[in-house]
Amino acid sequence: MAIFLHSIQGVVIIIVMIALGYLLASWGWFSEDSTKLVARLVTQIALPAYMIATITKDFTAQKLLATLPGLRFPVLNMAILFGLSFGVMRALNIKKTHRGLFSSMFLNSNTVFIGLPVNEALFGNSALPYVLVYYMANTTIFWTLGVYLIQRDGVSAAKFNLKQTLSKIFSPPLLGFMIGVVLVLLKIQLPDFLMADFSYIGGMTVPLSMIFIGISMANAGLRSMRFDRDSIGILLGRFIFAPVLMTLMLIPMSMPVEMKQVFILQSAMPVMTNAPVVSKLYGADADYAAVMVTETTLLSLIVIPILMMIVQSNLIH
Repeated sequence: MAIFLHSIQGVVIIIVMIALGYLLASWGWFSEDSTKLVARLVTQIALPAYMIATITKDFTAQKLLATLPGLRFPVLNMAILFGLSFGVMRALNIKKTHRGLFSSMFLNSNTVFIGLPVNEALFGNSALPYVLVYYMANTTIFWTLGVYLIQRDGVSAAKFNLKQTLSKIFSPPLLGFMIGVVLVLLKIQLPDFLMADFSYIGGMTVPLSMIFIGISMANAGLRSMRFDRDSIGILLGRFIFAPVLMTLMLIPMSMPVEMKQVFILQSAMPVMTNAPVVSKLYGADADYAAVMVTETTLLSLIVIPILMMIVQSNLIH
């Protein structure tokens, strides 16, 4: 019961901030430009600072190096989900114009805007290295395979742009993570005033991320939510197949319990908020992607406490 109450408390913290973003957007506080500004502040300023401040403050070289072999588990999980998505598409007879986008949303999860705040609320800063390992795998696969799949649904022929892909993979959050790791491995200590600045700026990450999700929900409109074959398939992938597969992979492994718990939760996060943006860019169905971001984000607020109880049970050890 204590575990359930703890998980509920962690999710309520998230819900309040999302609700604030939703209400402010409903009251007309945010234009399209200001919404983009919030997203840019999080991804390009706050999150990199958060990475540097937290990693250099709370982690040792030994602990960071011990997490890297875990990278293979999210990669394998998403590879299996990719193959599984074709079977689900055929079983549910998903529209041909949605199939690339369906596969992309089926296998990739929102590891930063939702995953990072949720894991921080539930586990604290000790979860950060595991969150970031999953993030590395997820962002690489999304900006390569995921974007290619979305392009296939678009109006123009799908093509791979190496320069653009690398710029997306080596994004400010990942660069912030890499800088933090280098500082720890080389035992370089930044001046106190600079660390204080990174801490203050990084402190914006969680609240701004949640407010952005609330804004996105308000913009998508809750009335646009629907439960047809195309959406049910994504819900099955995000909340059933992904965590079950990850759990089956991790149970027999000898690794930190918290890493197992974080990986399972990260695998079951909602659809990436980048999916509608990329869909719009390449002429795929951006409305379908936006609806799935909203649906999976809302339902994750129910799924996360249940999943938290499961991962903290004696099963995941």
